Amino acid sequence: MKRKIRRIAVNTGGGDAPGLNAVVRAVVLSACRRGWEVLGIRKGYLGLLDTSQILQLTAESVRGITHTGGSILGTVNKGNPFDFPFKLPDGTVTGVDRSTEIVANYANLGIDALIAIGGDGSMRIANRLAEMGMSIVGVPKTIDNDLEGTVVTFGFDTAVSVATDALDRLHSTAESHERVFVVEVMGRYAGWIALHAGVAGGADVILLPEIPYDIEPVCRKIMDREAQGRHFSIVVVAEGAKPKGGEMVFKASGEVGKEARLGGIAEVVARQITEHTGKETRTVVLGHLQRGGRPTPRDRMLALQFGSAAVRMVAQGKFSTMVALDPPDVRAVPLSSTSRRMKTVPMDDHCLLAARDMGLSLGDEEE
Repeated sequence: MKRKIRRIAVNTGGGDAPGLNAVVRAVVLSACRRGWEVLGIRKGYLGLLDTSQILQLTAESVRGITHTGGSILGTVNKGNPFDFPFKLPDGTVTGVDRSTEIVANYANLGIDALIAIGGDGSMRIANRLAEMGMSIVGVPKTIDNDLEGTVVTFGFDTAVSVATDALDRLHSTAESHERVFVVEVMGRYAGWIALHAGVAGGADVILLPEIPYDIEPVCRKIMDREAQGRHFSIVVVAEGAKPKGGEMVFKASGEVGKEARLGGIAEVVARQITEHTGKETRTVVLGHLQRGGRPTPRDRMLALQFGSAAVRMVAQGKFSTMVALDPPDVRAVPLSSTSRRMKTVPMDDHCLLAARDMGLSLGDEEE
């Protein structure tokens, strides 16, 4: 027999992404129509450690937020309750397990189910908490589109749109000054943003984490364009790209409860291009511009569908699951299956094949 639901909670974890507020609104409206009470947990799971951070969510409190960026609940990417940062008397920071406090406060607040919105790290945490007895339904969020189990995550389309717009704008200045521009985009260890934005934005070279690059074919592509009278080039590089036999570039090492930060590969590639071709080369790092601002209509629709589907799954007692897009359906997949591996760009991906067919360089010798 399904348990009667009276009160649910919702949180947003990990890096922010356009569409978070749309999910929250869909959750609240869908739950209120069923007569449920909704609690908003601020700052990931921190609100379940400091319950003063919990707020009541009503239809009125989520009015007009579908089109807004960020998260009205706030979010953190260093609040893993299983490895929570704790400063020792000597000033060093270690990680402590505070998951039992999370479970206890969840029960003390009378929460019947939690809808956890986040990426791969958030889904791993949600799965472990579910194994400890919490009733959880996950909602996949990441601009990187690297979460296994769903065809696409909300936030990705907006990030690609921002990056594509930047490439559109750079074409004119690159051509005017006859320069090479190397544009670094987000994506961590997956090249989805770089690939889609690069193809849509008319890039000449796209460097992905999935294909370690050789600078020789990159420079050959640039010089071939030079010989054809095209004295400028656009290179898109994913932040996790690396040279053959080399390592990814990090701008900050990992701290307790926090992942190491990628960044700086654009400068490396630009320097190599200048050394090999003599071309004046500039870098543009889009960074957090890809996370901010209004979600695209596609991301809004996906987020609203995911939020309402999560509430339906709670009503149906489908816990320890994550909502996932399996066109044309939104269905439930096991939480345990969503973080087994990262979803990276396969070599037979239709967008990657289109890039090769159109003559874009991917930094390898294959044509």
